Amino acid sequence: MKIINNEQVQSSLTFTELIPLLKQSFSKPFHMPQRQVHLLAPEDHSKHDAFALLPSWNDEVIGNKMFTYFPDNSSKHDLPGLFSKIMLFRRETGEPLALVDGTSVTYWRTAAISALASQLLSREDSQHLMLFGTGNLAAYLLHAHISVRPLKKVTIWGRSAEKVQKLINEFSPLYPQISFYTSLDVAQAIPHVDIICCATGSKTPLFDGELVSNGCHIDCLGNHMADARECDSAIITKARVYVDSLANTLNEAGELLIPISEGIFNAEAIVGELADMCKQPEILRQSADEITLFKSVGTAVSDLVAAYLVYQKICTRK
Repeated sequence: MKIINNEQVQSSLTFTELIPLLKQSFSKPFHMPQRQVHLLAPEDHSKHDAFALLPSWNDEVIGNKMFTYFPDNSSKHDLPGLFSKIMLFRRETGEPLALVDGTSVTYWRTAAISALASQLLSREDSQHLMLFGTGNLAAYLLHAHISVRPLKKVTIWGRSAEKVQKLINEFSPLYPQISFYTSLDVAQAIPHVDIICCATGSKTPLFDGELVSNGCHIDCLGNHMADARECDSAIITKARVYVDSLANTLNEAGELLIPISEGIFNAEAIVGELADMCKQPEILRQSADEITLFKSVGTAVSDLVAAYLVYQKICTRK
């Protein structure tokens, strides 16, 4: 059994390969039981420390991703808030194949799924991306979205001006055809963007949904809690809504659960989940003026596909 670390994951993956592979994989049969997220202190609602198990399998491989989520690690222990490993087994025999660094795989597959959803739902001529968030995912998301749309402008919002500027300094020379800007006024920027990508730890909406222009695509991926959300009810009621997994989002995503509890949205209004999006192009964006919204909380099968691709790359190296 191979032990595959972060450096090996980073050297094995590219978005130009991973994004179409994920689309292909979601178009084929797979199995993904509902993931189990266990709060480690369920009696204390102020704490969100958790341990999770995400099993999945397809015709080739079985996987189980395990992760711990300790949101206070950074401030209290100077440690990352997320640690993760993915176990892979051969589908035909059950033989253990590898233990893969799940943290780095999570960054890659999360960004790839975000960009895949944009490729399927945003307007093909989308040129202006607004990114909310400057955490570990930010750079992955920028690379992924730039790979699928002809972006000319990127606006970045973050609580830390220093982190925003660091991203701009890093990406400007890599993509000279794109202008990178700091968001100084969210309300002023929102009406002029084509794609909004939210990847924050915010518990309250990041922008006023009434300000979103027709034709915009919105991607919310930062929140995994039923009582928190990155977008408001206004945009949920205005948009054509899609999710990565119905079972997971309807159990964990406040973006949907809060407007459902308010009685202004219902689960039946969700157009489809990612597997439907990849197999049924007729359910995708219906017009250039339509607002689309994709809510994701993460899927085990995307971890499986990305981790197995890394394993195959490592095994073929001399």
